[in-house]
Amino acid sequence: MQALTRSFYDRDTTLVARELLGKLLIHRVDGVERIGKIVEVEAYLGPHDLAAHTSKGITPRTQVMFGPPGHAYVYLIYGMHHCMNVVTEADGTGAAVLLRALEPVSALPGNASGPGRLCKAMGINKSHYGADLCGSALFICGNPDFEPVSIVERPRIGVDYAGAWADKPLRFYMEGNPYISRK
Repeated sequence: MQALTRSFYDRDTTLVARELLGKLLIHRVDGVERIGKIVEVEAYLGPHDLAAHTSKGITPRTQVMFGPPGHAYVYLIYGMHHCMNVVTEADGTGAAVLLRALEPVSALPGNASGPGRLCKAMGINKSHYGADLCGSALFICGNPDFEPVSIVERPRIGVDYAGAWADKPLRFYMEGNPYISRK
């Protein structure tokens, strides 16, 4: 399986978010390929998006989001759950797509519905911060078995603090998929 190219990520964040649906997230851990089909994502559009971590500017935590596209932005929430974003658009943009849920394909030990559970099932943690998703250990690739489905657009989850940005329909998921985190 071939990783998506950097040019896939170097595009409009909302477009990348929608096109990630159905793709496969692969993490090679101790000789085993953990594979999940991406079924739910959220787009974060950069510093002007008050729900984005980059709305506070460049910090040690958000630095990778301002770097080149196609890298992993992994962070800890509530002091115990890791979340993974895929950096999008050109250097300096500060945009990314949060991976919210996976449908199990192979060797996923546990529920991958919700960003924290997704990272736990995939074995993703802070050591993957900045990982190049165009490599061969942690990457996203096309899905030869994918059949197009309807995409549902909803407001993002857990961003009530973001004012008008909280209501923007920037959460995307595959209609009818039983593995999404929440309807």
